[in-house]
Amino acid sequence: MRMTLWERARTWLGRKRQPEHLRRGKLGEQLAKRHLRGLGLKFLTANFRSPRGEIDLVFRDGDCLVFVEVKTRSSEKWIRPAAAVNQRKRRLLSRTAFDYLRRLKDRQVRIRFDVVEVLLPEGAKPEVRHLPNTFSLSPPYRHG
Repeated sequence: MRMTLWERARTWLGRKRQPEHLRRGKLGEQLAKRHLRGLGLKFLTANFRSPRGEIDLVFRDGDCLVFVEVKTRSSEKWIRPAAAVNQRKRRLLSRTAFDYLRRLKDRQVRIRFDVVEVLLPEGAKPEVRHLPNTFSLSPPYRHG
């Protein structure tokens, strides 16, 4: 009998090898990846790292590169997960996106920055919310 993704995730979360916030974040990225694939985006890479930062997921949506920041929380008691993508984080994501673009042969591509919020409430099904085109490149960065 095959386990559903959520059942596998619950089993995976039960492991004690990593701190819970890291396990929860990894699960959030997996759920976000699955959700975006279901919307028809083509997955390119996960956890792209450069000296200036990390981008959780990179997808292609038609002729557009999509840089995705995943924010996973157990609740929204205090604030929405996307609110954690503040000005400092947007600047880091912009710089890291340029590092990704430098590796491409054709750098003249459209880009956008999306946020995916993943809520993993205790004892309930996860909720995944895709927030496309959440922000533009941070100044002084421009692309095109």
